[in-house]
Amino acid sequence: MKLGLACDHGGFELKEELKGFLKSMGVEPIDLGTFNEDSVDYPDFGILASERVSRGELERAILLCGTGIGMSIVANKFPGVRAALANDLYSSRLSREHNDANILVIGGRIVGTELAKEIVKVWLQTPFAAGRHQRRIDKIKALEKEKMK
Repeated sequence: MKLGLACDHGGFELKEELKGFLKSMGVEPIDLGTFNEDSVDYPDFGILASERVSRGELERAILLCGTGIGMSIVANKFPGVRAALANDLYSSRLSREHNDANILVIGGRIVGTELAKEIVKVWLQTPFAAGRHQRRIDKIKALEKEKMK
C-alpha cells in the first residue's frame, strides 16, 4: 500500500512515532513533511498528501495537525478524497467500514501516542463494508462530478 504521511508542527511528534509504528506493521509510509517542529501552515502539507490521493498516486494517507480539524477541511476539498477525523477507535473503524475513508486525520494534541497507534491499526485493518454504504459513496461521487462541471 502506498500511504502518505503529512503533518504540521502540531502533529510532528506524533507523525514521527507513527512512522516507526507503520514500518513495524509492514507499511512503508511516504513522509511528506513537515520535518521539524517549526511553525508551518497546515494547508501546505495537507495539500501535498490530498492531491496525491485524489490523483490516485497514493491509496491512502494519514494527516496530523493540532486538533485534526484544519487538515480535515483541507483534505476534503479534493475530488475523490474522503478524509475522516478519527480521534477514537469507533470513529476510525466506521470511517472505513461505512465511509471508505482514504485519508485518516488525527489531532496530534488531542490523542496520545498509544491510542493513535491503535486508531491507525484499526483504520488500516478495517475493510469497506460496501452494501448500503456503497450507495452513499456513489452519491458523494456524483456530487463531486456535478460540482466539477
